[in-house]
Amino acid sequence: MRILLLSHYYEPEVGAPQQRWASLVERFVRAGHEVSVIAPPPHYPRGPLDPAHADQRPGTVHAGQRGETLHRTAFRPYDTEVGSRFADQLVAAASATRLAATRFRRHRPDVVVATVPSLPMLAAGSAVATALRVPLVVEMRDAWPDLLDVAEEWELASPHDLPAPETAHGAAGEAMAPRHHPAPAGGLDSLRSGARDAVRRGGMTTLHRVATGLQRRGTAVVTTTESFADTLRARGVRSVHVVRNGAHPLLGWTGRPAREPDGTLRVLYAGTLGRAQGLSTVVKAASLAARAGTPVRVRIVGAGAEGEVLAALARRLDAPVDVRGTVPRAELVEQYAWADSVLVVLRAWRGLSLTVPSKLYEAMSLGVHVSASVAGEAADIVEQTGAGHVSPPGDAQALADLWQTLVDDPRRLSVGAGPRDWVREHASDDRLAGRYLDVLHEVVGA
Repeated sequence: MRILLLSHYYEPEVGAPQQRWASLVERFVRAGHEVSVIAPPPHYPRGPLDPAHADQRPGTVHAGQRGETLHRTAFRPYDTEVGSRFADQLVAAASATRLAATRFRRHRPDVVVATVPSLPMLAAGSAVATALRVPLVVEMRDAWPDLLDVAEEWELASPHDLPAPETAHGAAGEAMAPRHHPAPAGGLDSLRSGARDAVRRGGMTTLHRVATGLQRRGTAVVTTTESFADTLRARGVRSVHVVRNGAHPLLGWTGRPAREPDGTLRVLYAGTLGRAQGLSTVVKAASLAARAGTPVRVRIVGAGAEGEVLAALARRLDAPVDVRGTVPRAELVEQYAWADSVLVVLRAWRGLSLTVPSKLYEAMSLGVHVSASVAGEAADIVEQTGAGHVSPPGDAQALADLWQTLVDDPRRLSVGAGPRDWVREHASDDRLAGRYLDVLHEVVGA
């Protein structure tokens, strides 16, 4: 089978989408399938082309790390603004459409797979599949278009917009909350503001319809959670399949080493520092816990749009939080070995209650306790498997209180075999690749 993947994120970049497809592609190729990938050059998460991979510039074709062939699209260097990132996605999607039309018209794939987080890449996948007259698999790793319902909350505050220390602990002190500007008094300014709001609402409505339309046009849709699959089926989307994110093995992990208890709770977050995580809740929880006398140390490891703001907020609140940059995957063993509990955190957005972060499966596979600030299916998995404890998303005080209970009774940090058994059944890489190939075979056969 010849498989053509369109994605905005791919190796050698580091991240959940990149890791998911690296694992799948490796197993597809091993099973004897031919995989081609159309993706931008490595430029995530910073924006410009990664100088370490300058040879993978737009237009190049080269072998991938898993036996696939990579075709690099054009891209647009971006900054932290949502509009800048969306413009980059539009450029890459348009380029992907052109590349596929010219390079795959004679050697057509059997199936096209287009994956989010980039919505424009879904449109590119639809155009490519139509032009080449082959089936399309739409992969929804995130709950689009539901996340458009909170589009006004996507923008980040700058470090200069952070609340003063004396007001930062209240409900109104959310550092990464949407920036609400005073309403204009009236006249021309009021008309302009109203026009901007109307255009924004109209644009979100249009994107909502476009995303749902693309899902319905796909020969099949793949989601990573049962809850979002049910949501799409209720909207009339046909042939929806669930292929979860995987608990990718962490080489060198032999279990968390025993250490002499010193009374301090060590909490680790390792992953993307993005809008959806709302990690300001973690920083505020650490500050609240410290002020209440709870001995806790939080380590945040990763890269993303919120990194600078989180570090500034931790300094502003004098929180026991160490914000570090990203580390190679091989060094994650040391980070997990340091931790008593691993954070899995999302914002209190309805769309995010339909998702499950891949880092949850990773922590479960390692047998490390999870401090989960999530809702929906992710919270259900934590509670049903005994992987850890759950607090409501966005509630810093509840998270601080949870850490206090763990300090008071360290036995609550013990995790049994349940989480690892669940991962072996539902989120192992080999099983997931097999399920995905079943979907592709079904689509191609039909």
